[in-house]
Amino acid sequence: MIAVIGLGLLGGSLLRTAAGAGAKARGWDLDAATRADAREAGLDVAETVGEAVAGADLVVLAVPLRAMSATARTVAPLLGPDAVVTDVGSVKGPVRAAMVEAGITRFVGAHPMAGTEESGFAASRANLLPGARWAVTVDAATDVAAFTAVLELVCGALGGEVSVLTDGDHDAAVALVSHVPHVLATQLLSLVTRSGVRDVALGLAAGSFRDGTRVGLTDPRKTEAMVTANATAVAPVLRDVAEDLESLASALEAAAAGQDVDVAAFFDEPAPVRALRGEPTTSDTVATRLTSREDLRSLAVAGAEGAVVVSVGDGVVQVRGASVL
Repeated sequence: MIAVIGLGLLGGSLLRTAAGAGAKARGWDLDAATRADAREAGLDVAETVGEAVAGADLVVLAVPLRAMSATARTVAPLLGPDAVVTDVGSVKGPVRAAMVEAGITRFVGAHPMAGTEESGFAASRANLLPGARWAVTVDAATDVAAFTAVLELVCGALGGEVSVLTDGDHDAAVALVSHVPHVLATQLLSLVTRSGVRDVALGLAAGSFRDGTRVGLTDPRKTEAMVTANATAVAPVLRDVAEDLESLASALEAAAAGQDVDVAAFFDEPAPVRALRGEPTTSDTVATRLTSREDLRSLAVAGAEGAVVVSVGDGVVQVRGASVL
């Protein structure tokens, strides 16, 4: 039995997908109207968190980051002795700390890279998670059986693939590709908001503005909580961004004054990443049996180099791009 606590965009989508794949899954949300909407959608929804967790083999915490600690403390005494807990939070270090504080030992962190700017159960859908890349995080104390249970859910009923990482590698990576982009999108919206040509600018806005600001339409409290929880990784990147933009602004001012300056370097530096985005993904896989925490450590090392778990069965994972295994 899978219990999903929190039925917003990700939790609702996860419950829809798992149930649609034939998994025995039950959900719960603090909000009574959300529970009613989920039942109306044909899902199994408990009336209390205790009813949801009772007898569950795997409990997924899909609540907002700022509610994670309180939810962990609520759920901890309700868990069976062998129950595994995972989450879908966008920051991993602080979530693991919350689990430790709550006394939850069979925890495996997880994060689907599949969010949108929308929120709430009404935005959830059964096709959001299939095909998504997940990060599943481990540390020195991660239980192999618990880890395998989470992989089986993600690669099985949810139809995803997994980058196995440490919490630190995850939080550093998502600062670059998710959290800082949210900040930059918000800043661009703010620049337009306070501009004297706001209305005409919005009237002229097309693909560049739409693509660059989409995630800035996310609930600002969610974005604030995300970047605050990952502040140690986000702040240095923002300082790098500010330094790079200041250098570009100075170069543009010098060029406008007729000086011979190198502006092209700013736009040429990302060339290696631009090239990578067009490369085909290898389909070759390596089979690895999970028997010890050392195997998990090796997977995390491989994950940091780009290896991806594509399937799991009978304790054996199939890993794509596993050159370091």
